[in-house]
Amino acid sequence: MASEASKSAAFMLLLINLFLYIIVMVIAAWAVNHGIERSHEAASLLSLPARIFPIYFPMGNTATGFFVIFSLLVGVLGITTSITGVQNIMQGDAANLYAASYSSLLTWALTLLGMGLACKEIDIGWTDSNLRTLETVMIILSGTQFFCVGALHLGAEDTAR
Repeated sequence: MASEASKSAAFMLLLINLFLYIIVMVIAAWAVNHGIERSHEAASLLSLPARIFPIYFPMGNTATGFFVIFSLLVGVLGITTSITGVQNIMQGDAANLYAASYSSLLTWALTLLGMGLACKEIDIGWTDSNLRTLETVMIILSGTQFFCVGALHLGAEDTAR
Protein backbone atom coordinates (compact mmCIF):
# COMPACT_ATOMS: atom_id res chain seq x y z
CA MET A 1 0.00 0.00 0.00
CA ALA A 2 2.84 2.38 0.83
CA SER A 3 4.37 1.63 -2.54
CA GLU A 4 1.26 2.78 -4.39
CA ALA A 5 1.03 5.96 -2.30
CA SER A 6 4.63 6.94 -2.97
CA LYS A 7 4.25 6.10 -6.67
CA SER A 8 1.14 8.27 -6.98
CA ALA A 9 2.87 11.10 -5.10
CA ALA A 10 5.89 10.78 -7.38
CA PHE A 11 3.61 10.73 -10.42
CA MET A 12 1.89 13.96 -9.35
CA LEU A 13 5.21 15.63 -8.52
CA LEU A 14 6.60 14.62 -11.91
CA LEU A 15 3.62 16.22 -13.64
CA ILE A 16 4.01 19.40 -11.58
CA ASN A 17 7.73 19.46 -12.34
CA LEU A 18 7.05 18.93 -16.04
CA PHE A 19 4.79 21.98 -16.07
CA LEU A 20 7.33 24.08 -14.12
CA TYR A 21 10.27 22.97 -16.30
CA ILE A 22 8.29 23.95 -19.41
CA ILE A 23 7.81 27.41 -17.89
CA VAL A 24 11.55 27.63 -17.14
CA MET A 25 12.47 26.58 -20.67
CA VAL A 26 10.07 29.02 -22.32
CA ILE A 27 11.21 32.02 -20.26
CA ALA A 28 14.90 31.13 -20.62
CA ALA A 29 14.53 30.63 -24.38
CA TRP A 30 12.84 34.02 -24.64
CA ALA A 31 15.66 35.62 -22.63
CA VAL A 32 18.34 34.02 -24.81
CA ASN A 33 16.55 35.20 -27.96
CA HIS A 34 16.14 38.70 -26.52
CA GLY A 35 19.79 38.75 -25.51
CA ILE A 36 20.98 37.69 -28.95
CA GLU A 37 18.82 40.26 -30.72
CA ARG A 38 19.73 43.19 -28.46
CA SER A 39 23.32 42.45 -27.43
CA HIS A 40 24.99 43.91 -30.52
CA GLU A 41 23.46 47.35 -30.16
CA ALA A 42 23.83 47.43 -26.37
CA ALA A 43 27.37 46.03 -26.27
CA SER A 44 28.67 48.48 -28.87
CA LEU A 45 28.39 51.25 -26.26
CA LEU A 46 30.57 49.42 -23.73
CA SER A 47 34.32 49.62 -23.32
CA LEU A 48 36.50 46.95 -24.92
CA PRO A 49 36.79 44.24 -22.24
CA ALA A 50 33.02 44.08 -21.77
CA ARG A 51 32.38 43.93 -25.51
CA ILE A 52 34.31 40.71 -25.92
CA PHE A 53 32.69 39.04 -22.88
CA PRO A 54 30.97 35.99 -24.39
CA ILE A 55 27.90 35.94 -22.13
CA TYR A 56 26.70 39.54 -22.12
CA PHE A 57 22.99 40.20 -21.78
CA PRO A 58 21.48 43.64 -22.39
CA MET A 59 19.08 43.12 -19.48
CA GLY A 60 19.61 42.15 -15.88
CA ASN A 61 23.02 42.15 -14.25
CA THR A 62 26.35 40.38 -14.64
CA ALA A 63 24.95 37.03 -13.47
CA THR A 64 22.08 37.08 -15.97
CA GLY A 65 23.95 35.43 -18.85
CA PHE A 66 25.10 32.49 -16.79
CA PHE A 67 21.73 32.10 -15.11
CA VAL A 68 19.68 32.21 -18.31
CA ILE A 69 21.83 29.75 -20.23
CA PHE A 70 22.00 27.37 -17.28
CA SER A 71 18.23 27.67 -16.78
CA LEU A 72 17.66 26.73 -20.40
CA LEU A 73 19.79 23.61 -20.01
CA VAL A 74 18.11 22.67 -16.73
CA GLY A 75 14.69 23.19 -18.31
CA VAL A 76 15.44 20.81 -21.18
CA LEU A 77 16.93 18.21 -18.81
CA GLY A 78 13.99 18.55 -16.42
CA ILE A 79 11.43 18.05 -19.18
CA THR A 80 13.26 14.96 -20.36
CA THR A 81 13.56 13.57 -16.83
CA SER A 82 9.89 14.22 -16.08
CA ILE A 83 8.67 12.52 -19.24
CA THR A 84 10.89 9.48 -18.78
CA GLY A 85 10.02 9.38 -15.07
CA VAL A 86 6.31 9.23 -15.85
CA GLN A 87 6.98 6.40 -18.29
CA ASN A 88 9.08 4.55 -15.69
CA ILE A 89 6.35 4.90 -13.05
CA MET A 90 3.79 3.52 -15.51
CA GLN A 91 5.92 0.38 -15.94
CA GLY A 92 6.13 0.12 -12.17
CA ASP A 93 8.91 -2.37 -11.45
CA ALA A 94 11.84 -1.66 -9.15
CA ALA A 95 14.46 -1.29 -11.90
CA ASN A 96 12.46 1.39 -13.69
CA LEU A 97 11.76 3.24 -10.45
CA TYR A 98 15.46 3.21 -9.57
CA ALA A 99 16.26 4.61 -13.03
CA ALA A 100 13.68 7.36 -12.54
CA SER A 101 15.06 8.09 -9.07
CA TYR A 102 18.63 8.40 -10.35
CA SER A 103 17.72 10.67 -13.25
CA SER A 104 15.62 12.81 -10.90
CA LEU A 105 18.56 13.02 -8.51
CA LEU A 106 20.83 14.25 -11.31
CA THR A 107 18.22 16.79 -12.40
CA TRP A 108 17.81 17.95 -8.80
CA ALA A 109 21.57 18.51 -8.48
CA LEU A 110 21.60 20.68 -11.61
CA THR A 111 18.45 22.48 -10.47
CA LEU A 112 20.24 23.32 -7.22
CA LEU A 113 23.06 24.85 -9.23
CA GLY A 114 20.49 26.89 -11.14
CA MET A 115 18.91 27.91 -7.84
CA GLY A 116 22.32 29.10 -6.65
CA LEU A 117 22.68 31.26 -9.74
CA ALA A 118 19.15 32.57 -9.18
CA CYS A 119 20.04 33.50 -5.61
CA LYS A 120 23.20 35.25 -6.85
CA GLU A 121 21.17 37.20 -9.37
CA ILE A 122 18.66 38.18 -6.68
CA ASP A 123 21.55 39.26 -4.46
CA ILE A 124 23.04 41.49 -7.16
CA GLY A 125 19.64 42.94 -8.11
CA TRP A 126 18.57 45.00 -11.14
CA THR A 127 16.45 42.40 -12.90
CA ASP A 128 13.17 42.81 -14.74
CA SER A 129 9.92 40.94 -14.05
CA ASN A 130 10.53 38.11 -16.52
CA LEU A 131 13.84 37.26 -14.90
CA ARG A 132 12.30 37.49 -11.43
CA THR A 133 9.69 34.98 -12.56
CA LEU A 134 12.43 32.67 -13.81
CA GLU A 135 14.32 33.03 -10.52
CA THR A 136 11.19 32.25 -8.50
CA VAL A 137 10.28 29.19 -10.54
CA MET A 138 13.84 27.84 -10.26
CA ILE A 139 13.74 28.19 -6.47
CA ILE A 140 10.34 26.46 -6.30
CA LEU A 141 11.59 23.70 -8.62
CA SER A 142 14.51 22.92 -6.34
CA GLY A 143 12.03 22.05 -3.59
CA THR A 144 9.55 20.10 -5.70
CA GLN A 145 12.33 18.14 -7.38
CA PHE A 146 13.71 17.23 -3.94
CA PHE A 147 10.34 15.81 -2.87
CA CYS A 148 10.06 14.00 -6.20
CA VAL A 149 13.44 12.31 -5.69
CA GLY A 150 12.35 11.22 -2.22
CA ALA A 151 9.02 9.85 -3.42
CA LEU A 152 10.65 7.96 -6.28
CA HIS A 153 13.27 6.48 -3.98
CA LEU A 154 10.61 5.39 -1.47
CA GLY A 155 8.56 3.83 -4.24
CA ALA A 156 11.59 1.96 -5.58
CA GLU A 157 12.52 0.68 -2.12
CA ASP A 158 8.96 -0.46 -1.39
CA THR A 159 8.67 -2.18 -4.76
CA ALA A 160 12.02 -3.95 -4.34
CA ARG A 161 10.84 -5.60 -1.09
